[in-house]
Amino acid sequence: MPAGCHHRQRAVAHREAALSKSCPKHHKAMRTCSLLLVATAAAVFAIAAPVFVIAAPVTENLVGGWGVIPDVDDAHVQEVGAWAVEEHVKRANDGLRFGRVVRGEEQIVAGVNYRLGIVAANLAGQNATYNAVVYEQIWTNTRRLLSFDRAK
Repeated sequence: MPAGCHHRQRAVAHREAALSKSCPKHHKAMRTCSLLLVATAAAVFAIAAPVFVIAAPVTENLVGGWGVIPDVDDAHVQEVGAWAVEEHVKRANDGLRFGRVVRGEEQIVAGVNYRLGIVAANLAGQNATYNAVVYEQIWTNTRRLLSFDRAK
């Protein structure tokens, strides 16, 4: 073996020995760094996750807020509209005839408030749109007509 080669082998062996002795330190530092990285990622997620939830579109009505009824052709919505016209006729005796609900909003309370746009025909057969507000609480079999006016 050439003289320089033996010296190089000894230097490499010395460096490897030094690294193996310092390995526990490096291992501990690496473990601490990894834990810090995981903790940072968790903190970022914890902060960012609510932002994504808040920014997501709301598809269901919140309690107390008015929301558009996506399907006014739903049988129950049409039935509430027909009931509103019938209840109005009992009070006003104007002979309106229910046509159909054409738009609506609902508000979740201790029951449901409905704001409905209803097409109804008068005694002469002329259609007009009316706005009705109905409160309904299904589990107590309660329904009240809160307002009924011709739309402007």
